[in-house]
Amino acid sequence: MDSSNPVHARRPRLGVFKLASCDGCQLTLLDCEDELLAVAQAVDIVHFPEASSSLMPEGPFDVVLVEGSLSTSEQLEQLHRIRKNARALVTIGACATAGGIQALRNFADHAEFARAVYARPDMLPILAKSTPVAEHVSVDFELRGCPIDKRQLIELIAAMLVGRAPVIPNESVCMECKRRGAVCVVVTKNQACLGPVTHAGCGAICPAFARGCYGCFGPRERPNTRALAQHMRAQGLTGREIARSFRLFTAYAPEFREESERHES
Repeated sequence: MDSSNPVHARRPRLGVFKLASCDGCQLTLLDCEDELLAVAQAVDIVHFPEASSSLMPEGPFDVVLVEGSLSTSEQLEQLHRIRKNARALVTIGACATAGGIQALRNFADHAEFARAVYARPDMLPILAKSTPVAEHVSVDFELRGCPIDKRQLIELIAAMLVGRAPVIPNESVCMECKRRGAVCVVVTKNQACLGPVTHAGCGAICPAFARGCYGCFGPRERPNTRALAQHMRAQGLTGREIARSFRLFTAYAPEFREESERHES
């Protein structure tokens, strides 16, 4: 951090914000337990509604962590205010980085859903689509996961405090499977599994319990989704089943979205 700026002569100011989400990624920060005390001593947490009633939503901030996708016009206005008052903006979790579960409505007629649930759907301030933060403002780093991984979050905060890039390997869940000694569910059980195209971070939890990966951490860099889809087809999955495999927690990530759209008919 630049100590020549009066704002940064003190401890870096951290803000934590929520948009459309379940709060699970914010809870990961609170779950840091022993590390949380060190974080609180290293930064000045000036806005964190999940943890404190003393709030300063207007900042200014050195770093903000933003959880959740953009689903309403009020959230879009809030996001632009956050970006204006923050030197660095980091998105945390599947909702903020890939739209989350709520982005599934982008593949359907959500107006029909609203008419079925609400007496006055015309009064809902919802946007046409539920979208990731990066579609609206510049983002300095995306930390993926549903929820995010505690170790990766601590690494991210530590890196930003000293002004270096976070060391978060770009590898697939398959690598975590190998290190954990988990048996491959694709080879032994003929299950659909997004592990080969999904970013590592969860520790291969699902394959370790004999389930295919659901893609909670979103696509890794340059994922070969087409080859995986061809393998699924060879296993006997229908186009609809392949599309559904790519449409879960990170369905609106471009790589997963495009692959699902190739098989939805």
